[in-house]
Amino acid sequence: MSPLFQPFNLAGTVLSNRVVMAPMTRARALDDIPDEQTVLYYAQRASAGLIISEGVPISREGCGYLFNPGLYNDEQTRGWRRVTDAVHARGGRIFAQLWHVGRMSHVSLQPDGGAPVSSVATVAARSNAYAWVEKGTPGPVQASIPRALSTSEVSRITADFVSAARRAMDAGFDGIELHGANGYLFEQFLNGALNTRTDAYGGSIANRQRFLLDTLDALAAEIGSDRVGVRLSPFGRLFDMQPYTEETDTWLSLASALNERGLAYVHLSDQLTIGAEAIPQGFASRFRQAYQGTLIAAGGFNRSLAEAVLEQGDLDLIAFGRPFIANPDLVQRMQNDWPIAEGDRATFYGINGSPTKGYTDYPVYNEAVAIG
Repeated sequence: MSPLFQPFNLAGTVLSNRVVMAPMTRARALDDIPDEQTVLYYAQRASAGLIISEGVPISREGCGYLFNPGLYNDEQTRGWRRVTDAVHARGGRIFAQLWHVGRMSHVSLQPDGGAPVSSVATVAARSNAYAWVEKGTPGPVQASIPRALSTSEVSRITADFVSAARRAMDAGFDGIELHGANGYLFEQFLNGALNTRTDAYGGSIANRQRFLLDTLDALAAEIGSDRVGVRLSPFGRLFDMQPYTEETDTWLSLASALNERGLAYVHLSDQLTIGAEAIPQGFASRFRQAYQGTLIAAGGFNRSLAEAVLEQGDLDLIAFGRPFIANPDLVQRMQNDWPIAEGDRATFYGINGSPTKGYTDYPVYNEAVAIG
């Protein structure tokens, strides 16, 4: 049997295969609460060995996009419980991706219209949040000028992650993934070009990593390290993340630090498929040498490429993003070499006049009809 379709023991959670549904923002929850369509969407895709949810804001402050279901109140927690119950009923496993966007937000989304928060008070140039263009009209809006978190405030953000992780467990998730990638809050601290702080969270590599590692440690203490994963985007350039000296050393040092923590997994995101630069040639193997735990990667995989890297031992699990949008039965399609449908990009985000269009209305493959 192909290694892609073999079971995998993820820190005690048994997955039916090595296919991971990558986290994808869909902006479909009008009240920021998972609804019946959210339940159906994830249930339809439960044949993935592991589903990683869309980014789940840990607080109102952490929101940078409208219509994302969060995990910071009781109604949201109950909504996610309906999702996890539906996924589990179909034999699936699901982690919640916990998210704070940092400076990638807009004052119209923030409590009392305040400024978003970040490592420093520097705007993300030419970078849009999805917020209120005007009252009642959602759309892309230049991210607002943030304010720098004070030294004492950083621990407050960590506490918000811990609170959301506890809610995730109450909601029935199998674990959580800390979103440390794609130019959001943790990367705003990791990035040496942006982070010019002079306190314990800026300057040296160790200081720039402190917020991420302290938060992972707090999450592990709360729910167990075997239920905690983390997503990273080494050399990421989304949302005005710039190159800096010691960049390679920063990521390899972080890989070594993560290796000591017994996490469920590390999940690498290669941004080539979303229009940014690829991870440099040869870096992935160096990261793999430094981090010996379960490793997932996302970024343009198909069945043949996924099987090749699994057989080489470079990765343990393979994440597929956009193919899951139009192919709720992606695992079965790959396993049987059935055609992979293309999604309608115009309906990737937002309601678009219908709660189902481009979301839960993609059909499974009907082999009998295709043979005709």
